[in-house]
Amino acid sequence: MLTQLQIRDLAVIEEVTVDFGSGFTVMTGETGAGKSILIDALALAVGERSDAQAIRAGAARLEVLATFEPGSSSPANRWLQDNDLADEGSGCHLRRLVSADGRSKAWINGRPVPIQTLRELGATLVDICGQQDYQSLRHRSAQRDVLDGLADHAELLDQVRSAHAACITAEAALQELTASQRDRDSRLELLTFQLGELNVLQPRPGEFAGLEREHTALAHRLRIGEALDRAIARTYDDEETSAQAAIGAARRALGEVLRFDPELEHPLRVLAEVEAQIGEAVDQLRQRVAQLDQDPGRETEIADRLAALRESSRKHRCTTDELPALRERLQTELTQLSAGEVTVEKLAAAAHAQRSTLLALATRLTAGRRAAASSLSAAVTKNMATLGMPGGQFEVRVGPLGDSAVTAQGADEVEFLVTTNAGQPPGALSRVASGGELSRLNLAIQVVATATRGAPTLVFDEVDAGVGGAVAEIVGRRLRQLSSGRQVLCITHLPQVATLAEQQATVSKATRAGKTTTTVRMLTSAERVEETARMLGGVTITEQARAHAAEMLAQGRSGDLGDRKPGKTKRRAGRSS
Repeated sequence: MLTQLQIRDLAVIEEVTVDFGSGFTVMTGETGAGKSILIDALALAVGERSDAQAIRAGAARLEVLATFEPGSSSPANRWLQDNDLADEGSGCHLRRLVSADGRSKAWINGRPVPIQTLRELGATLVDICGQQDYQSLRHRSAQRDVLDGLADHAELLDQVRSAHAACITAEAALQELTASQRDRDSRLELLTFQLGELNVLQPRPGEFAGLEREHTALAHRLRIGEALDRAIARTYDDEETSAQAAIGAARRALGEVLRFDPELEHPLRVLAEVEAQIGEAVDQLRQRVAQLDQDPGRETEIADRLAALRESSRKHRCTTDELPALRERLQTELTQLSAGEVTVEKLAAAAHAQRSTLLALATRLTAGRRAAASSLSAAVTKNMATLGMPGGQFEVRVGPLGDSAVTAQGADEVEFLVTTNAGQPPGALSRVASGGELSRLNLAIQVVATATRGAPTLVFDEVDAGVGGAVAEIVGRRLRQLSSGRQVLCITHLPQVATLAEQQATVSKATRAGKTTTTVRMLTSAERVEETARMLGGVTITEQARAHAAEMLAQGRSGDLGDRKPGKTKRRAGRSS
């Protein structure tokens, strides 16, 4: 159960610590005092979504610490043991911190954990039913979620979602390929023709640039040849004035005096290397001369090849360098289309198999929902009688979706039907139930749901909204009965509910020097009389109201369910804008 809740810098709370006991505890206070902040804080502690806007004005961050005492054999304790997060002998501490920049951090027993891990543990410790849950019951999607939660087939739901996604993917692939097959024959004919041309052309990577360089050289063959002849003559052929002759003469001159000056050995060696390099260069120049003179028709051949490559690139709307890759792509497409009939058959078989798997899983899901619907209908109808709706009937209808559809949530349409008066036909809950009836129906459903989920702490935020008088007392007694097996915390505005609780905390708000602060404290017996009188009366609390309050509290104590640990609160006044 929840034993302590510490809150710092959340909304209009600067700092407050509340100690809770077992059994039934109510939280009361004027409208707008901030009672729901306590539930918001607890929700943060167990991993619900955070919002930096909830940080108290002027503070850099908010912090919440919730302490629980899970039983040794409880699901929460087993979870802690399985995840190596147990803290022997000191309960279970969940800490949440939210910074002004929106970042959120979480700890379990002092060890940092992801928010999802905190949420997993929180689900085994507390079950929170907020005000938004009541109104969401009007929507069929929420009704389906309630039924699925009671059916306890989360794994099957995940399988249906996965199978649906796989089915959609397989059928989309089949549809896409089938559409492409409609013009298969004409496409095959075009591909065959285009590949025939490209196979004749045989374009090669980098070919065009190389041919252009060679064509430029051949177009200026005479001028290049003259330059080559002059270069060969000046470097080698002329025995008197060529570079080769000059370097040879220099080498010979140095060689004659080398024995007198050994320092000349290095420049002499350099001259020898230069002479050898000139010889190599001349050999290459002569080879180039031979190439230019070798094939007089080469220039025309290259020009024709360049023209053919340009024409093909223009026809296919690509560059000449892209022609080889285009040829490969067309060949791949032709191969795929040629084997297309086999591929379509394979995809059709795969899509059929995925659809069959989805239908089989959806059928199992439908069976589970119908079984859960029968149980939920009977259980809620029974609880309606104890919540001031004798003769009322509750029915969960599970029917097929239109056009035999199957979605990621299965093949069913779930709808809650209700009649609150004997002899009346059932109608859709969204249209038939009043606000007060919706609150009681939600409580009836929660009673059934909590029996399934088994969280040791139940939290209700104004589950008694829209009711009053004798019905309010009935709701309070039902909550009191729930607390015989677990801890129940409830925010209420009704004295009929509050006086049936074993503990009562009051939430109050005050403004000092233009700053607003909210405080929380557990009430003594005498203070409970005053708070109950306030809830009963108007602006002025009369002695008559106090007497009535004392009587109601005495009646509430007369149905005591056993000794409970008293709760208390520690607080430090805080300010917030």
